[in-house]
Amino acid sequence: MSPACNLACRYCRRTLSVSGERPGTACRILAVEEVPGIIEKALSLCPELTTVGIAGPGEALASPHAFEAFRLTDRYFPDMIKCLSTNGLLLSEKAEELAGLHVDTVTVTVNAVDPAIQKKINRAVLFHGKRLEGEEAAALLIENQLEGIRKAAENGITVKINIVLIPGINDGHVEETAARTAEAGAKLCNIIPLIPQADMADLAAPGCADLEKARSDAGLHLDIFRHCRHCRADAVGKLGEQDLGSRLYGDRAFDEETFSHG
Repeated sequence: MSPACNLACRYCRRTLSVSGERPGTACRILAVEEVPGIIEKALSLCPELTTVGIAGPGEALASPHAFEAFRLTDRYFPDMIKCLSTNGLLLSEKAEELAGLHVDTVTVTVNAVDPAIQKKINRAVLFHGKRLEGEEAAALLIENQLEGIRKAAENGITVKINIVLIPGINDGHVEETAARTAEAGAKLCNIIPLIPQADMADLAAPGCADLEKARSDAGLHLDIFRHCRHCRADAVGKLGEQDLGSRLYGDRAFDEETFSHG
């Protein structure tokens, strides 16, 4: 549902593709008017589904598509849980509108709360038509993320934090990030291991010991979410079972594997 983005993350490689198992990948961008039919078909494939999520491949709050999609979901499937993933740059401006659409959970990717670290992770921020870089961009992003978390929590939305664990950059900063976001109102944290790609293709992915250390550090302040398996943005199904996306969209040709939506 999200064709645009307002951050230039150094680890991100957004792709429209029928293959590849990783975040930021979807077979296509859905038109808003397709939403009711897609949900109806998904429920026919898996009647146990309870949640509709908007997770990319772009930034959900950078265009009106997600809001229009949730309005349709609210109208035709009012009992479905609604979730959204965001980088948080615009969350403080949009939190009340999301609450008005009965969005239950928002996941915010917060990789650092120190501008000196954050500037190593994002090349640029595009904010209301202005491009910012360096520590100025990093400081704005962090300020907006924390304020957005506060406003979302104040409006009754459960906030989960995603931290992309990047060895040598933010691996020693996880506890502080968890503490600051918990103070703002976040409840859950998901540690996502870096996929070496894009500008960070030459970095090493964190190992199991690195992940456990990061989870332990974050767990001092937030409950830890442990089910993420780098699923696609258009994944469909039940936790621990096959991804039904190829049957839902009809144009995905990859091996169905167990997945868990992060």
